[in-house]
Amino acid sequence: MIKEFLDVVIGEPLSNEQHAQEKYNVPFGLAVMASDAISSVAYAAEEILFVLIGAIGLMAYQWLGYVSLMIIGLLFILTVSYIQIIRAYPQGGGAYIVAKENIGTNAGLVAAASLLIDYILTVAVSSSAGVDAIISAFSGLAPHRVALTVILIVVLTILNLRGVSESSKVFSIPTYLFLASMIFMIIYGIIRYSLYGAPEPIIHANLKTTGTLSIYLILKAFSSGCSALTGLEAVSNSVPNFKEPSQKNARTVMVLLSSLIFVIFGGTSLLARFYHVVYDKNMTVIAQLAQGVFGRTFMFYMVQFTTAIILLMACNTAFTGFPMLMYVVGKDGFAPRQFTIRGKRLSFSTGIIALSFVAALLVIGFAADTHLLIPLYSVGVFLSFTLAQSGMVIHWRKTKEQGWRKRAAINGFGAFITIITTGVITFEKFLDGAWIVTILIPILVLFMIAIKRHYNRVADNLRTTPEDLASSELGKKFVHVMIVPIASLNKATLNALQYARSITPDVIALNISTDKEAMEKLKVRWEELHTDILLVSKYSPYRAVVTPLIQYIGSIAKSAGPNEKITVILPQFVTHEWYGEILHNHTSFFLRETLLRNTNIIISTYPYHLQDE
Repeated sequence: MIKEFLDVVIGEPLSNEQHAQEKYNVPFGLAVMASDAISSVAYAAEEILFVLIGAIGLMAYQWLGYVSLMIIGLLFILTVSYIQIIRAYPQGGGAYIVAKENIGTNAGLVAAASLLIDYILTVAVSSSAGVDAIISAFSGLAPHRVALTVILIVVLTILNLRGVSESSKVFSIPTYLFLASMIFMIIYGIIRYSLYGAPEPIIHANLKTTGTLSIYLILKAFSSGCSALTGLEAVSNSVPNFKEPSQKNARTVMVLLSSLIFVIFGGTSLLARFYHVVYDKNMTVIAQLAQGVFGRTFMFYMVQFTTAIILLMACNTAFTGFPMLMYVVGKDGFAPRQFTIRGKRLSFSTGIIALSFVAALLVIGFAADTHLLIPLYSVGVFLSFTLAQSGMVIHWRKTKEQGWRKRAAINGFGAFITIITTGVITFEKFLDGAWIVTILIPILVLFMIAIKRHYNRVADNLRTTPEDLASSELGKKFVHVMIVPIASLNKATLNALQYARSITPDVIALNISTDKEAMEKLKVRWEELHTDILLVSKYSPYRAVVTPLIQYIGSIAKSAGPNEKITVILPQFVTHEWYGEILHNHTSFFLRETLLRNTNIIISTYPYHLQDE
């Protein structure tokens, strides 16, 4: 029943041979990868205005343009730099691989931790901002902000679990609708302003005509607007997800992505200046622009609908990048191996589920408030930008391929700009929440190192040398002692006893009873068996069962000789109803998990299948 339900929700399993079909071409790749970076325009200009308007009033609209130009300049630098990363590292992994191979393992882990946090925040921020866009059009939904956001994350999780090709097809249409509606709004809005001037502001606010402008204020606005550049790294992280020639397709998507950010971010910043929009919790900047340009017409609702959808699709960049990065990190042994296994639809299911779970917790914890979440947002991604650019400088110096000096200069300039940006963002946003990220990154790195240490220790213990193989005694005979814990005489225990007796005559039936009357009844029934199997029955006055069983079995194991093997056979009946596991106790499970820690005991489960009704 559960399998059938999952097949409907997630889809039928795909074979390994179908993996080649589960890759992006340029149009679908742009739809998936562009959504995060492009959608940032829905809140980047808003965050800049939030900083400037309260401090300098009407001057904020002039400086909005200047700050936007600074961010667009940074966009150009990062685009050129990441095209070089795609060229040099077609296997994907982005900043993690670049930093690990050129700077060192710890630097790579810092880059990985930074990006993983950024991906989680992408889902939390974009889904929350998408719900904000819906609420801007339908204000009655405001009380349900958190619930709506969590529901949307769940829907996106299911779509991504269905696989790459299906999710990209679903997401491509709204992405291109958003691009078309935004470009049309920008062009129409500029033409309308040129002909008729700006209409009355949608939200009236008493703004002072001037204020105190400072470098501190400009840098704070710049750090807030840098959220527009998150998502750029996703293309370089996911090069293997593109169809061949994967590098060429990834570079094409990178150029198209940056061009679209330039047009839409620059265009909306210009319109915000012309139409004098303001920060408002219940009506986004994009909603104010759409109403100012189109009024409450069909196009207003079209812009709001496509903005909400693209913000939700932005989460998909993270649903693509996070599992892929966890796969690369997991292959190196710094993350649990479960993250390297593809699910039934060839997606990295564990990474998708982990991402959605943590993002949903963040949404609940921060009440789906984008303004509270955004200060956590850009620190990680710009730190990874810096490490990636620095690593590429070292890469070009090591390879010394043709034109390496020019390439090293490009990445060196990128590293210089991004390290300054990282410092500005960390300083300006530290007290607003960036301190959380600065603490989480080293904690994640320590966890990754601990996981690698564990895997190394396990590998060292399991590794066999030629001497081990030569000295192995595969023909050695052991004396077996079988212990069968029983609660009563039933078909499951009888079959387990029969199985144990077929292997060795040394069988012990072990019963721990919390009821003296039940214990005596068992002894009477045991006599009816007419068997030479020894029954050891002990009374437990404090109602403990598992602990006395373990103590008795442990005492036998300690007294066993070097050629003796103690095997505990656990009878377990198997029900075929989905609710069967819930309705029965799990004593055998607890016994098995505890006894596995004993070096002298072998655990075996004897399943007895109940007949269907």
